[in-house]
Amino acid sequence: MTAEPTTAHSSRWPVPPQDGYTVDDLFTLPDLPPHTELIDGSLVFVSPQRDFHSTMIDLLMTGLRSTAPPEVKVRREMTVMLDRRNAPEPDVSVVRTEAITGLDVTRYQAADVLLAVEVVSPDSEARDREAKPHKYATAGIPHFWLVEMTGTDQHPVVRVYELDPVTKAYALTGIHHDRLKTGVPFPVDVDISAEALAAL
Repeated sequence: MTAEPTTAHSSRWPVPPQDGYTVDDLFTLPDLPPHTELIDGSLVFVSPQRDFHSTMIDLLMTGLRSTAPPEVKVRREMTVMLDRRNAPEPDVSVVRTEAITGLDVTRYQAADVLLAVEVVSPDSEARDREAKPHKYATAGIPHFWLVEMTGTDQHPVVRVYELDPVTKAYALTGIHHDRLKTGVPFPVDVDISAEALAAL
């Protein structure tokens, strides 16, 4: 009796280069899952979103767009090129209008981003709280917001950070529970209460 020949699986995982992937690889490798990020030369695949993640992004997008001046645009889940080995995808970004050169744009340069927002998910806590803020600050992105769900009532909280040009690190400027009100990167006033989230 002879063994049946095995057939190759129709899709194969790409073998990473010795020095890791680059931004060029991120945009040329075939069949990568949607929203794949590049962190320290490694490809990071995104797990399915929780409802909190999706609706919180919608809430912030609506609030930011309602007061954004013409010189900036608010974008959802777009790649930001920090350097050749790092291209994360913030959940929300505020970018300079001149960086949007057409509907076929797939990425922005860090210099064009004024605000990066990360909504923490269980699978991305370390990246969202530690790795990404450090990388955004190093790349010179002036503002960073970290959004989390706290407590048993599943209440959103937004921590607002501003880049210190001396230390090249973010400094916490506010913690917002029911209303996100700040003057930077432009005047923002958003209801982020649990009721506002539930209404979406």
